[in-house]
Amino acid sequence: MKTIATALTAGAIALASTLSAQADRHGSSAPITLDPTYIQECGACHTAYIPGLLPQRSWKKIMGDLGNHFGDDASLDGATQTQLTDYLIQNAAESGIWRRSSRMIDSIPADQTPARISETRYIRRKHHEIDARWITANPQIKTMANCMACHPGAQQGNFSEDNVVIPGRWGRWEDD
Repeated sequence: MKTIATALTAGAIALASTLSAQADRHGSSAPITLDPTYIQECGACHTAYIPGLLPQRSWKKIMGDLGNHFGDDASLDGATQTQLTDYLIQNAAESGIWRRSSRMIDSIPADQTPARISETRYIRRKHHEIDARWITANPQIKTMANCMACHPGAQQGNFSEDNVVIPGRWGRWEDD
């Protein structure tokens, strides 16, 4: 019996090590699977943001006021709103599913409930070298909310600087 328990323990440790190594290899590009309804409903108007970019309290705030969704009426039927709210809360930054989530949580004071990912300290810090004019004056980007314009792997959770391409005359981002 001890042999079986030892073998099971060793197997569990080996599996955990393998999964940990795979997660490390994925780095900032953890495999992200977005809910199809989320992509359909939210992605129809804007980037279907990875839920791990905001804490639960932010998603509750956003989903609780869809009638005034950043100046637009994005109201949904009750069942769809509940389904999407549950999905966002289950996969929010606190879930720890995605490596960057802990960094997002650490950058947001507990007494703040950001509604915009672009206004979090973590995102502002990651973009501090980007001149705001490169975004707002660029018709291919227009706003910091347009993540996919510069991060082609954004929907898959890949925000690596190695893959950043600023559309227009700036091209590939080179961090000197």
